[in-house]
Amino acid sequence: MITKRFILIILPVIFLITLATSSFAQDATDIVKKMDQKMRGNTSQADVTMKIIRPTWSRSVEFKFWSKGHDYSMILITEPARDKGSAFLKRKREIWNWVPRISRVVKLPPSMMMQSWMGSDFTNDDLIKESSVVTDYNHTMAGDTTINNYPCYKIRMIPKPNAPVVWGKVLVWITKKGYMELRAEFYDEDGNLVNTMTASDIKQLGGRELPAHMEMVPADKKGHKTMLDYHTLTFNKPISDRFFSIQNMKHLQ
Repeated sequence: MITKRFILIILPVIFLITLATSSFAQDATDIVKKMDQKMRGNTSQADVTMKIIRPTWSRSVEFKFWSKGHDYSMILITEPARDKGSAFLKRKREIWNWVPRISRVVKLPPSMMMQSWMGSDFTNDDLIKESSVVTDYNHTMAGDTTINNYPCYKIRMIPKPNAPVVWGKVLVWITKKGYMELRAEFYDEDGNLVNTMTASDIKQLGGRELPAHMEMVPADKKGHKTMLDYHTLTFNKPISDRFFSIQNMKHLQ
């Protein structure tokens, strides 16, 4: 028989455990928010080179990138010549692709978010960001580790019900100092590892210490990888909402 004294002792313990677990989960979300804000700012603009590596060939794609908060982003392909002028636009939950060689705007459905972006190992969602690492996932701490001499938090991200997320689970490693994402593992709904992203070449970009080089490597395709190199990155330069329009997407330079 459970005595009143036992209940009085155990209830505070349960309360403290619950409080500690809640605070731990909140800490994980705060860390992800700080990482996301550091990489985005209120606005961001970048010049990027993407190199796609395959066992028998490789190719490079140059592009410009603009973003404003979580609702707006634009990508303009500047090289190679055959893709020059192609553009991608995100406005809230809607995404369009302008294909100049056929003078056509294509709206991308959610089912295409898992597909390769420009033939790379990054998905459409990785680059265009239909989903949000902050609002579309639940975050929990999964341990601590060190990557390239940077102490890191390891955080597990599980998508919320009905979130527009292509992954079943994501593990991220974020530095304890500076909140830089140095590694991410992407898993499908069956728990199988699909892609691993690593970040390196940490330098000053837009007045912030950030990785300038990223690599995405698929788990089941030997000799395949895609590299991103940031050449310039500018934060918090005002950008009008009108910039992120279908009409403007067709005339970007």
